[in-house]
Amino acid sequence: MRAFGDRWWSRLRYRPARGANLVERAALVSGNAVVGWYNGVCTRTLQVSGLKGGTQVSTRRGTALVTGASSGIGAAYAERLAAQGWDTVLVARRAQRLDDLARRLREKTGTTAETLVADLSVPDDLARVVSRAAGDDIGFLLNNAGINGYGPFAELEPDLLAKVLHINVLAVTALTRAAVPGMLARGDGTVVNVASQLAFAGSLPPHPLPERAVYGGTKGYVVTFTRTLAAELAATPLRIQVLCPGLTATEFHRSRGREPVPGGDQAVHVEGGMPVGQVVDASLTALDGDRVVCVPGLDEPALIDGLAEAEVAIRAAARRGAS
Repeated sequence: MRAFGDRWWSRLRYRPARGANLVERAALVSGNAVVGWYNGVCTRTLQVSGLKGGTQVSTRRGTALVTGASSGIGAAYAERLAAQGWDTVLVARRAQRLDDLARRLREKTGTTAETLVADLSVPDDLARVVSRAAGDDIGFLLNNAGINGYGPFAELEPDLLAKVLHINVLAVTALTRAAVPGMLARGDGTVVNVASQLAFAGSLPPHPLPERAVYGGTKGYVVTFTRTLAAELAATPLRIQVLCPGLTATEFHRSRGREPVPGGDQAVHVEGGMPVGQVVDASLTALDGDRVVCVPGLDEPALIDGLAEAEVAIRAAARRGAS
């Protein structure tokens, strides 16, 4: 950054995702506004303070919509995004927890934090969140809300089964559909859908793993949906990721999901697990590397590459057998 009369100039660099054409422009800093451009469209505004006495720049990135934001991965991810300059829309069933989180984000980061109390298994509630996800300010969507509905499949209550499907499958799909068109039109955007390592455990019997036929099936859907969408959008600037954590130190196992865990304070389930901060770290690092499938704790990315290789091999072998 250099002085030029009473004005300050800055050169901004943005790395769009796979295949995008990068147009780099000089950005004029006048007062507190810095404008970045991508393909002729304004994509970033930075807030600049203290220019002449040690410049501090915090990126104003737009708005991130986070579902399941009242605890666990959702709350931790929202905190990290706000620290990076994102305004947030916080979605969950527990109003008091959302209000507490929103207040902390405003106080710590100076960003805008909006709360949207909703049960994503209720059609009217989902419709309200879908409408907000379609807003022209939404640049980051974290589909984190999910419930487990654990229990023997033959004994699973029909209403709980439907609730698992609505939250884990329908809501993820509808919110992604709402957000992606605007992101494409603006030439920028990120979608992270939270699945589970249980999506890769279909052949494993219960005990010590939970009885999870429906939950595992829904997370398998999220993995396939997100990978397929990423392939469809590979030539666009959008970043698409499916995040597949294993056992994580949250309160997820303290409820089957019919009702949220009560109380104002988070309490980790007795099983423990990976700290939520490490899960968020892994996701953000994978986004920076344009990796579609993120499995926190996995040190052998070649295993993920093997998914695609196995798919190609199965299809090729089936075609040979049919000829």
